[in-house]
Amino acid sequence: MSGAAEPFDVAVIGAGVVGAAIARSLARYRLRCVLIDAAEDVGTGTSKANTAILHTGFDAKPGSLEARLVRRGHALLTSYGPQAGIPIERVGALLVAWDAEQLASLPSIAANAARNGYTAIGTVSAEELYRREPHLGAGALGALEVPDESIICPFTTPLAFATEAVVNGVDLALASPVQSIAVDAAGAHSLVTPERTFRSRYVVNAAGLYADAIDRMFGHQTFTVTPRRGELIIFDKLSRSLINHILLPVPTKVSKGVLVSPTVFGNVVLGPTAEDVADKSATGSTAAGIANLCEKGSRIVPALMAEEVTAVYAGLRAATEHSDYQLTFHPTQHYVCVGGIRSTGLSASMAIAEHVVAGLADAGLALELKDDFHSVRMPNIGEAFQRPYQSGEMIATNPDYGRIMCHCERVTRGEIVDAVHAPIPARSLDGVRRRTRALFGRCQGFFCAAAVARVLADQTRQSIAAILGLNDTGVK
Repeated sequence: MSGAAEPFDVAVIGAGVVGAAIARSLARYRLRCVLIDAAEDVGTGTSKANTAILHTGFDAKPGSLEARLVRRGHALLTSYGPQAGIPIERVGALLVAWDAEQLASLPSIAANAARNGYTAIGTVSAEELYRREPHLGAGALGALEVPDESIICPFTTPLAFATEAVVNGVDLALASPVQSIAVDAAGAHSLVTPERTFRSRYVVNAAGLYADAIDRMFGHQTFTVTPRRGELIIFDKLSRSLINHILLPVPTKVSKGVLVSPTVFGNVVLGPTAEDVADKSATGSTAAGIANLCEKGSRIVPALMAEEVTAVYAGLRAATEHSDYQLTFHPTQHYVCVGGIRSTGLSASMAIAEHVVAGLADAGLALELKDDFHSVRMPNIGEAFQRPYQSGEMIATNPDYGRIMCHCERVTRGEIVDAVHAPIPARSLDGVRRRTRALFGRCQGFFCAAAVARVLADQTRQSIAAILGLNDTGVK
C-alpha cells in the first residue's frame, strides 16, 4: 500500500463478511478506501464458523432493522452469488414441531413471516413431513415449510466481496489490529496499528466481536459484545442422503436452536449450541457441548449418530444485550458503528453494506460512481457444481487441474496454485483450505498436508516448517 499523506475517504475496520461487503460497495465509487483487519486473512473470525445458511428472515422480529436487512440481503445475495461463483443451493427448510406447544406456535411463526414480507411459508402435516424426510426421528407432529432457505459457502462469500473491493482499488491491510483512534489537526481520524497509522475522513466499524471496543474509542458505550459460542459437528459425506432439507427447530428467545443441515460441500452439519462466554478467543469445542449436540441430533435424525464425524468446530457470535443490530450513524463524527451483527450477518451482509453507504452519503460523503467497476468470479468449490478435476477443457489448458492432491475433497494442484496467486492470496494452510477445500475432508489433512505445504512453500518462498507450524526440531 502507498504511504500517501492524503487521508483515505473511508476506512472500514473488520474484513469479515460484513466489512468486506461494505468495502465492496464503496469500491463502486470514486473514493480512496482501506479495509483493515487484525487477522492475517479475510473472513477468519465469525464469518468462517457458522451454520452456512442463507436465511430468508422469516423468523426475525418484525419491525426490527435485522428483519429488514436480512430480507433485503437474501434477495441481493441470491442474485449476486451465482454471478460471483459463490456456491448456493436452494434446498428449503422444514421447521419441525416436536410437541403440542411447538405445533400450536406454528401459525404465529407463519404470521410473523408474513409481517416480515415472506409469504411463501406453508404448513406440512406429519404424514407429509415423514414422506419428505423419512429418516426424521419419531414423534414429530408437523412442520412449516420455508422453501427459499438456502445453504451457502461461508468462505467464498467474504473472499468474493473483499476480492471485488481489492481489484477495484480498495487497499487491504491485514495483520493490522487497531490500537487507538484519534482526530488529528486536519480533522481526519488517525487509526493507529502496530505497523502503520491510517488517516481517514470517515470510519466504518465492522469489527465483529471487537465492535464494542472500537465503539468506545469513539466515546460511545451503548452496547457490549458477549461472545456466544456455537459448537457444531460435521458428518461425513456418506450421511448426506439422510436429509433433504434444512431441519430447523422452533426457535427460542436465546437462540434459533440446534438444526441439522446439508452443506454445499456435501456433508451434514449438526448445531450450533448457544453458550455465552467471556473470552473472545474461546473457539475450542467442549465435551459438554458435543454431548449436547449428540443428544439433540439423536432425536432429530437418529441414523446420523451412526455416521462418521469429519470435524467439530466452534464459532463465536457477536451477541449483545440488545435484541437488534447495533447499527448507528454518528454524522458529526463521520463514523458508523455496525455492531451486534449476529448469526444472520452473512445473509444480511449485502443489505447492511447498502444501508451503510446510503448513511455515509447522508453524512456528507460524496459518491460518484465509477465507469469501470470490475466484477469477479471466484472458483466455485461447491459439491453441486463442476470442479476442475471434472473438466477436460480445464485440464487440457493446464494439466495441474488433473493432478489431485487432496483426495478426500478432490482438490487439484492447479487450484492450490491459483489460490496462492489470487488477488487476495492464500498464505497459510488454513487460507488454502478456505479457498479450495483442501485438508477439509475425512482425513483432515493427514494424507495431503505435507504435499499442499510443499506447493505453498514453492509458490510463496516460505519454509515448509513455518507453514506447518514446526520449530527447528520438527515439533509444533
